[in-house]
Amino acid sequence: MATSDEHAVPGQSYPSVAKAFHWVSAVAVAFMLTTGLVMTWRGHDLGIWDELTNGLYTSHKTVGFVLLWLIVLRLANRLVFGAPPPEPTLTAAHRRIAAANHGALYALLVAMPLAGWLAVSLFPALDLFAGLSLPALTAPDRDAYETVAWAHGLGARLLMALVALHVAAALYHRFVRRDGVLARMWPGRP
Repeated sequence: MATSDEHAVPGQSYPSVAKAFHWVSAVAVAFMLTTGLVMTWRGHDLGIWDELTNGLYTSHKTVGFVLLWLIVLRLANRLVFGAPPPEPTLTAAHRRIAAANHGALYALLVAMPLAGWLAVSLFPALDLFAGLSLPALTAPDRDAYETVAWAHGLGARLLMALVALHVAAALYHRFVRRDGVLARMWPGRP
């Protein structure tokens, strides 16, 4: 049975490495947003500072640090190898909106881990898993920590909104426009 994507005018697909970076990043970001919400709800809203809350904070910091370097590698891959030309069925307006959303996503994907790292340096709470610790970016300063932590939380909410827009656009292209936009990044598709 043919899918609607098979009838669309297909554009060039992303390379497998770019797809892997995209989907691993997507899973990591979903993890970060979920743990960030749960850990702050438990720790700050409910005042529960137990092994689970501490584990959530530790895993959030550890995955955030790994995500930072994953995004750096992803951007380097994009700079070196580029991206396929835009899907030929996209309008100029869709291209501008997609470019703005992607630019903002990349900016936040770099800024959020850096802001988190700065926040845990200011607190300080630099411990990761396996007895590792992040190097401090600055000396402890609880007042500055409050400001950076607030900005980090605001950035997380903005990131959630941009991710929601990104997912909604992918679903719009798949189910409404029935073009090849989603298929270009879908794993296993040529």
